[in-house]
Amino acid sequence: MSAFRCGTIALAGRPNTGKSSLLNRLVGEKLAIVSPRPQTTRHLVRGVLTTAECQYVFVDAPGWQTRHAGALNRALNRRAEEAAREADAVLFVVEAMAYGAEDRAVLARVPASARVVAAVNKVDLVRRAADLLPFVARLDAERRFEAIVPVSARTGRNVVELLKVLRDVLPEGPALYPAEQLTDQDERFFAAEILREKLFRMLGEELPYRCEVVLDSFREEGRLRRIEASIFVERDSQKAIVVGRQGAMLKRIASAARLDMERLFGGRVYLGVWVKVRRDWSDDTRLLKQLGYA
Repeated sequence: MSAFRCGTIALAGRPNTGKSSLLNRLVGEKLAIVSPRPQTTRHLVRGVLTTAECQYVFVDAPGWQTRHAGALNRALNRRAEEAAREADAVLFVVEAMAYGAEDRAVLARVPASARVVAAVNKVDLVRRAADLLPFVARLDAERRFEAIVPVSARTGRNVVELLKVLRDVLPEGPALYPAEQLTDQDERFFAAEILREKLFRMLGEELPYRCEVVLDSFREEGRLRRIEASIFVERDSQKAIVVGRQGAMLKRIASAARLDMERLFGGRVYLGVWVKVRRDWSDDTRLLKQLGYA
């Protein structure tokens, strides 16, 4: 019988290649929030998958940010680089048929010594399988990969094959977490992430970047979780967009978030949400440290 393996795998790639969706598919649970907006992932989310032969500790890091400048952007890029540098292996996620300058810039920041597996995601959207062959050949010329695996986070295609490849690049060693543990984050973290996901999904193209969610309190009262949260924006005009006419948008956002929280936590949730203007919070290094972006 082969020795047990365990190690950390950092997911790397430009925004919107499907890293968070792939993490959720690999672990089998929704741990990372997902939206089509850049900067959806801001915090390191560890997802743990334990099998009879291996424990995979996936680390979903922010996608490399080039669209917005400022202190938040720099902090997210540092977080992504540190995750790749400290992991046992890197899973570089690229969108099928869409490799370009941004992908190349991310790959260049992965340490040369790292063991890198490339996952070509969204292959379910490629009409002709034959078109993938020259694309994979071009990708293979970019760097020495341990393997290149075409996958689909949406359908689960080739995910089992990807896990086999990743197992082979991880070191031998005991499990880091109990077999039943799925993540190192707590309910408070996921409550804030769920609310932020609704902001990203329901608001316009630019505004989500200027929004942040802070949990003011999280209390368990019997079977009820009472959660109070603040949404930070940078301008009064942004607050008006989040609140909406007669509070309609904020009610939609809070209601959708509450339902998701109740499904995740398996119980009733009271969710109170307020929108607050914090001028230029995304470029305030002191506040960013308080928010955990140091």
